[in-house]
Amino acid sequence: MTIHTTEWTMTSDITPESAYRDGDGAQVWRLSWLPDRKLTEAQARAGMELDELLSDPHVVHDRIAQARVDGYADRLGMLREHVIILLAKRMAQRLHEELRRDGDPAPIRRNSHSYRLRPHVIEPPYVPG
Repeated sequence: MTIHTTEWTMTSDITPESAYRDGDGAQVWRLSWLPDRKLTEAQARAGMELDELLSDPHVVHDRIAQARVDGYADRLGMLREHVIILLAKRMAQRLHEELRRDGDPAPIRRNSHSYRLRPHVIEPPYVPG
């Protein structure tokens, strides 16, 4: 797990998320998965480390790694659970965009009352004779 850092960007070798400086000469950083929040460089780095840790299935049951996850989330002023939800939404969004680009049909949306919308053919009962 490596985070590649330049003067203007941070990228990961295992996740598609990134961090970038916002504006010309600004010291404000933003995370691709948290674009509405202005961050310091240290917070952006913590966000990238957090994303990498949560992307590694080998550390799911590692208490030390989970403590690091909580620490990085705390530096962003967030809870681990909220970060996981945001990253999962980003992953779902990327997957949806990928499928749309590849020409897959849009998923069929069903609501809870879709059974009422299907046409029903009611046959009369068979009566012998």
